Amino acid sequence: MVKYIFVTGGVVSALGKGIAASAMAALLEAKGLKVAIQKLDPYINVDPGTLSPFEHGEVFVTDDGCETDLDLGHYERFTSFRSSVVNNYTTGKIYFNVITKERRGDYLGATVQVVPHITDEIKEAIRSAAAPDLDILIVEIGGTVGDIESLPFLEAIRQFRYHVGKENVLYVHLTLVPFIRSAGEMKTKPTQHSVNELREIGIQPDVLLCRTERPLPAEMKRKIAIHCNLDADAVVSALDVETVYEVPLAYKAEGLDRLLDKKLQLNVTPPDTTAWESVVDRIKHPKHEVTIAIVGKYVGLKDSYKSLEEALIHGGIANNARVHLAWVDAEAIEKNGPESLLAEVDGILVPGGFGIRGVEGKIMAVRYAREKKVPYFGICLGMQLAVIETARNLCGLRAHSTEFDPQTPDPIIYLMEKWFNHRTGMVEERTAESQMGGTMRLGAYPCVLQEGTHAFAAYGAREISERHRHRYEFNNKYREVLEQHGVIFSGLSPDGELCEIVELKDHPWFLGCQFHPEFKSRPREPHPLFTAFIEASLKAKMDFFPES
Repeated sequence: MVKYIFVTGGVVSALGKGIAASAMAALLEAKGLKVAIQKLDPYINVDPGTLSPFEHGEVFVTDDGCETDLDLGHYERFTSFRSSVVNNYTTGKIYFNVITKERRGDYLGATVQVVPHITDEIKEAIRSAAAPDLDILIVEIGGTVGDIESLPFLEAIRQFRYHVGKENVLYVHLTLVPFIRSAGEMKTKPTQHSVNELREIGIQPDVLLCRTERPLPAEMKRKIAIHCNLDADAVVSALDVETVYEVPLAYKAEGLDRLLDKKLQLNVTPPDTTAWESVVDRIKHPKHEVTIAIVGKYVGLKDSYKSLEEALIHGGIANNARVHLAWVDAEAIEKNGPESLLAEVDGILVPGGFGIRGVEGKIMAVRYAREKKVPYFGICLGMQLAVIETARNLCGLRAHSTEFDPQTPDPIIYLMEKWFNHRTGMVEERTAESQMGGTMRLGAYPCVLQEGTHAFAAYGAREISERHRHRYEFNNKYREVLEQHGVIFSGLSPDGELCEIVELKDHPWFLGCQFHPEFKSRPREPHPLFTAFIEASLKAKMDFFPES
């Protein structure tokens, strides 16, 4: 039978419940158990797809095309688990399902209420992620205990223990034990109050993860345990670490794996964390260093590019290099030019995005990379802008994307009227009038690579599959003229109609891809394109500074 671990948070937000859930999953998986993770979010949006990256961070996309919370990226990076539509539910999605059932008459005229109808729908959502072959399902509850919007989720997981048996459910609560510098000591009261709020709802936590700057002394652990009605060994220090990939090792050192064994009656095989030790060693003790510029418009909030940032770190791990990130505002390039902002970097990356703000600055960055022979990596919009730049400055076209200029004389990037969906096997319609509706290419799609290219060298395979999140495509009318000026279309859809990867001849490493490779990169399995990009950037640096 599947066992369940529910992770809640208290005191303050942003304590790292997603990392905590992911690290626990990594430890359990290292014991040979099959683990999945689910995120239940209290906001009313049906999904994060329409949320501003400035407000909520990146939108993480699954293979089946679901737009989800960025925490699902953490889940996938720490484990072999691959998420899907059942692994992220919001209040909006839960209420939408309930209202749909009520309109359909499923409740047979009953008065629809938070209890039992909303809580039952939440429990059904949890069960939907509990595949029969799973050993453990970890469920992270978004928000903070005490928030009014979290109450239905907390009530649902309180009830869940009665449905599946107390031996199959574990409540883990993440709190903060702050260090008050003026007093020179750590304070346990916030944790005590947070646990009391949880107990008032009817949930007694089984394990406390205490975020802290300093190790918790044994006496302080005993004090917290007594006031929170816990065994002393159930209070675990969640100490700040140098890299998030060290958290599984820190939890193991605290004995969390043995605690989970005891509480859930699991197998007692010690976790094999050799791979994690290797990852952490390479991050902490690299042989090389490289600086990569990320030219975007969301650089004020790094969570907007969370998977991208991590994928670059993974590329560094593969090359035994520390990757320094230079966050460059595209609008600053428009005002000041690229030279002053990009002269000291070893590689340039333009990520995906929506909207016209900063587009010309990104195009200037592309031109700088092309002309100065700096390794360039364009992702989604970054690929489209690379095509636009080469069309303008190599082919003499007045090119743009119809996303930004509907009247452009050369619509090299446009909204296709029809396209073949290789995941569904159907031809789909797209119109300008519906472009803000469900017209995005979302999820995993196949791609065929051309041999003798950077893409083929990186993947070492003829056919690949990558995740997409975009509306606009390359216009095939311009393929021939671009090829005449040195553009290589190194990756295409199986029918040859959709451009997936472009490269440039006579450049050390210049590659743009229409998909988002960052979503599939893992610290133990760095993505091939990020590995190749960092390798090319290191080579460019060493060629310029041979002594390094």
